[in-house]
Amino acid sequence: MDQWQKDLKASISDVETLEKVLGVPADSVRDVVDRYPMRITPYLLKQIKKKGDSLWQQVVPSPEEMELEGSCDVEDPLHEEADSPVENLVHRYPDRVLLFVTNQCPIYCRFCTRKRFVGSPGTLSPENLRQACDYISEHKEIRDIILSGGDPLLVVDRLLERVLKALRGIPHLEIIRIGTRVPGTLPSRITPALCNILKKYHPLYMNLHFNHPDEITPEVGRACGMLADAGIPLGSQTVLMEGINDEPEVMIRLMQKLLAIRVKPYYIYQADLVQGTAHFRARVEKGLKIITALRGHTSGMAVPHFVIDAPQGGGKVAILPETLLHIDDETVIVKNYEEKIFKYPQPKPKPTSLHVLSSSHHDCE
Repeated sequence: MDQWQKDLKASISDVETLEKVLGVPADSVRDVVDRYPMRITPYLLKQIKKKGDSLWQQVVPSPEEMELEGSCDVEDPLHEEADSPVENLVHRYPDRVLLFVTNQCPIYCRFCTRKRFVGSPGTLSPENLRQACDYISEHKEIRDIILSGGDPLLVVDRLLERVLKALRGIPHLEIIRIGTRVPGTLPSRITPALCNILKKYHPLYMNLHFNHPDEITPEVGRACGMLADAGIPLGSQTVLMEGINDEPEVMIRLMQKLLAIRVKPYYIYQADLVQGTAHFRARVEKGLKIITALRGHTSGMAVPHFVIDAPQGGGKVAILPETLLHIDDETVIVKNYEEKIFKYPQPKPKPTSLHVLSSSHHDCE
């Protein structure tokens, strides 16, 4: 058994251990954990500094998860199941698909979009993989795939390589992406052996998940460094959450820390309308305020897109602060990060030149 598997096995997953270690009364969250599994890795447990801090809120179950009355939330707000042509595969956008590799995660985020099934038994079977590859092979427009779940890095090296090798056998599939929270929650999983496998299947990208600057530790930096050294471009996704990261100064520190460990901020997500997560959701105005605070006050490389993954399968929609105030044939008026107004002169229209075609050109039509 590898060290990362030992670490995973030592995680907190039952309410009695939770009560013993963190003092959360077992009976107060027993029903929650029966419905929505819990897992807190030893590494992440060490990062929790006090009750109710940013990491505590993300991983420790709360009775609020059972408060569903009057909520507009649903189990599958993004209509992934409706967009699934074969088991474990989601095809929503024209040129890319999502493949569920496993239902397991290193931790179970209490705000998870896939709260409805993560933590249940299930790993991509050889038959499921064959069906997914057959579907992709038949749809030549698909050029990009995202491996997700659960967390794809929770499967053993041998199975992960089987998936990557099968996908790389599809000629028109250009890009493979892996969505994972492993580097920030189970950094021992990032091993030289894993990196040697991954770098065989380029172009391969990783979308990581970080929500608070306290998550960026030396261990996380080393794990991300190993992946970056394997030639893997790293991006980050962050969920905007009330009382966790909804202040501009917190997000600025997070984005700057990510760049320092070679992770490019990619998305800030408005929290999805997932059943049992309403208490995490911040107002959209807070996201706009954060983007405004980032622009100009830190490197452009540190400014992600703020998006809403539209309910009912509408896909990602970028939400932008108002910076373009006016545009006409002569002038563009814009507002910068300091709320100052500037005029930008439009280039003058170029005169239209008439072109006479020779008879030989007509003959070629």
